[in-house]
Amino acid sequence: MTAATLLRVSAEGVATALVLTVQARTGHAATAGYLQTAMTLPYVVSGPVIGNALDRMARPRRAVVALAAVYAAATGLLLTMAGASPLVLALCVAAVIGCTEPVVVALTSLLPRFVPADRLSRAYGLEASSYNVAAIAGPGLAAGVASFAGGQYAGGAIVASAVLSLFALPLLPFAAPPGSADSGATAVQTTATPAERDRSAADDPVETVAEVGKGAMAERDIGEVAEDGRSGLADVITGGLVVLARGRVLRALTVATTLAWLGFGGVAVTAVLLAGHIGAAPSAGGRLLVAMAAGSLLGSLASSRWLTPGHAEPVLIGGLVAFGAALAALAAAPSVPWAMAAFCAAGLAEGPVFAATLMLRQRESPPDRLGQVNTTGGSLKIGASALGAALTAACADAVGPVGLVLAIAALQFAGAATGWLLLRSPTR
Repeated sequence: MTAATLLRVSAEGVATALVLTVQARTGHAATAGYLQTAMTLPYVVSGPVIGNALDRMARPRRAVVALAAVYAAATGLLLTMAGASPLVLALCVAAVIGCTEPVVVALTSLLPRFVPADRLSRAYGLEASSYNVAAIAGPGLAAGVASFAGGQYAGGAIVASAVLSLFALPLLPFAAPPGSADSGATAVQTTATPAERDRSAADDPVETVAEVGKGAMAERDIGEVAEDGRSGLADVITGGLVVLARGRVLRALTVATTLAWLGFGGVAVTAVLLAGHIGAAPSAGGRLLVAMAAGSLLGSLASSRWLTPGHAEPVLIGGLVAFGAALAALAAAPSVPWAMAAFCAAGLAEGPVFAATLMLRQRESPPDRLGQVNTTGGSLKIGASALGAALTAACADAVGPVGLVLAIAALQFAGAATGWLLLRSPTR
């Protein structure tokens, strides 16, 4: 948790640091939207590849550390170049970040190797809180450094956090993936539901092991995924997408969250622009993002205690509606304290949405595809976020910060409505 949170502090704070850095050096914060797009768009391909690779590695420590090291180096270089070098060069460096940052999400997919199945719901709630702690600390560190030393130095603490994670990641004692020869009986414990484990005492052990390995697909009508081509490049990239498309719940979840993140991609830039709109310094945008992350942390901690996989679908839909309503209220915010309250309310809704997302992916995915499903779903969200950041940069001058927050809110409502309709659709 320590290693992952330190890495996520950097990943969550880099967007804020980038906006503040570009604002300080060029006076035009919206330009950072293009760098955000270049930083996240490669994630669409790199995410599934990294997830597939970690799913198949019995001991992925070296790969995780190498990816984190390249990410840290590229982040430091981008924050040095942003607003001070030709845009095309900065875009190339940003793309390197997009090729390595999926390791942040891929670590979540390794949880079943550490946590018994009957405690995974709580673990995913705490895992969501790790992202939220990082979402508080990342933008907070960037805004704090910008207020103290100037916006051009906002990324110093962000890079330092990524470097610190490199000292903790090598200590992770990775277990073998579920179902592998190295994992033995642990495969049953980490993939079986509590009911299946209770039933196994009376059932034939061989039959139980077989059901654990294939039940997630068979029972949820996801369909069999052929393993013969598992090593092929097409399967590496599209295997997770096939699972997401065939499962009714996963399909609804993916479409809903992807639409929502199309809007969410513009939040960092919009927060800085909104701060200026209500008469505050641009660095106040970082405080607004911290308020949202604080709300998300509270929501995630509550989810770790009370949210169960059986209630994840309504929590997902209701959370998106509440998230959009809180963002829409920003259009009428008269001051920074009111805006912080609205951002905090948005975070309170977003925290359970994220925890529900992790639970549903774990519940509905085949055990040997969980990493690929997580990173593929994350890639679609990040790709939508990248497009949203670019649209924000292109439309900021035309519609202003109020128009931006209303557009972001509308996409949350659209995601909730689409997800609800897909959940009510027939299984096939």
